[in-house]
Amino acid sequence: EKNTFEEIGEAKTGIGSGNTEYFLKLWYEVDYLDIAIGKKYDEMNKLHFAPINKGGTRRKWYGNNEYVINWSNNGEELKNYKDENGNKLSYPRNLDYQMKEALTWGDICTGDFSMRYSPSGFFFSDVGNELFVPNELLMYALAFCNTNVFNTISKMINQTMHFKPGNMLSVPFIVDRKNKKIVENIAKININLAKKDWDSFENSWDFKCHPLISVIAQNRVLFDDTTDIDLAECYSCWKNECNERFNQLKANEEELNRIFIEIYGLQDELTPEVEDKDITVRKADLQRDIKSLVSYAVGCMFGRYSIYQEGLMYAGGMWDYSKYKDAAWRAEGRPDVSDFYTTLHYMPDFDNIIPITDEEYFTDDIVGLFEDFIKEVYGKDTLEKNLSFVAKALGNKGNTSREVIRNYFLNDFFKDHCNTYSVTGSGKRPIYWLFDSGKQNGFKALIYMHRYDADTVGRVRTDYLHKAQRYVETAMQSAQYTIDNATS
Repeated sequence: EKNTFEEIGEAKTGIGSGNTEYFLKLWYEVDYLDIAIGKKYDEMNKLHFAPINKGGTRRKWYGNNEYVINWSNNGEELKNYKDENGNKLSYPRNLDYQMKEALTWGDICTGDFSMRYSPSGFFFSDVGNELFVPNELLMYALAFCNTNVFNTISKMINQTMHFKPGNMLSVPFIVDRKNKKIVENIAKININLAKKDWDSFENSWDFKCHPLISVIAQNRVLFDDTTDIDLAECYSCWKNECNERFNQLKANEEELNRIFIEIYGLQDELTPEVEDKDITVRKADLQRDIKSLVSYAVGCMFGRYSIYQEGLMYAGGMWDYSKYKDAAWRAEGRPDVSDFYTTLHYMPDFDNIIPITDEEYFTDDIVGLFEDFIKEVYGKDTLEKNLSFVAKALGNKGNTSREVIRNYFLNDFFKDHCNTYSVTGSGKRPIYWLFDSGKQNGFKALIYMHRYDADTVGRVRTDYLHKAQRYVETAMQSAQYTIDNATS
């Protein structure tokens, strides 16, 4: 008896590249400066990549912004992609709708439905469908699509794994003018909550600073003296922030359920309650969050990030070491950087090679660099307490906190890094690459792929591997001498 989405909007499926591995990349695999983030279709100019919606794991309101598509020369290569027999493999559909503000959902819906807001500047793929409605109905439609009313109706309409644009257009859509403003306001709040959650982790290109560091600035009353900070207190603040966000989002979703149950007259069939498992923002997790702090520290070691400036510092393009000194200078409240700045503070590793060894053989030993990071961020007086907190959270073997942290770097860091920089169905895409001599942990070294150059492998060999070999040979000779001269 009422309108459906088909009568007020359009739903479209997007680009089928014919070769996802070749044309689509995770955003951190490519030169960040070559991605048209926040651009319009006609503003790409000479940039090669643009963000693209590709479904992803179940997530409501905002997020899953992970992929970019190679659209160089206006997508010429993709548009003409064929097999060796000349058969067309790509399907660049609905180009007139690409990079427009919309709502997006994943084609595969194995569980409950979820819809996200997609700002302008995104392409969409054949597994990242989009719904286009008049702007004045965008937030209202988003709110409705994330309710249990929509979820129930969608499962009646289509009981398969794939929820297609045609299925979306057949959903009955009632605009209740009395509640429209309330619904829109809740939807906007939910987008902001989901975006804050998404941007708190380094998988987001809008990631600014690790939350266990940013909470210091946010809690000035608690941390009035920022020279010696207790990391455990920082985690407590972050945990409270996550809980507040989670609980607010849950309350908001239940309120939307209540409103739309009433609009659709389903009071006898549905209740507004939302289970915790259906809230798609994250709660704090001590081990995960400490591991992500370690990951952020490694990013600072390589220059991907800096503790003196928010956001990405380097992810492709020309490497400029001086800007890290300038950032530290400004962080100290000295805007004039014309004088030679000699105090380096916490600067990136100079040669882009960080050794991971069973003992501290090198001045840029990864455990030593991590210790310097904790000291610089949280203060030297709380260093031992904070290292103990990190070690306990990591849970690796060792008699001291430094041994535990070293064993984590030796045995688990790279595995965790690969899991962080991966997406279901796309495999592992690490940005820090590991040189590894084998299971006995004789020698390991990390490099940052965006800083990789023609000399990197040679430097790993001559400046690190050979030196490590000499250290081990000397230790063996010393042990043999002790054995030969032992009286017992």
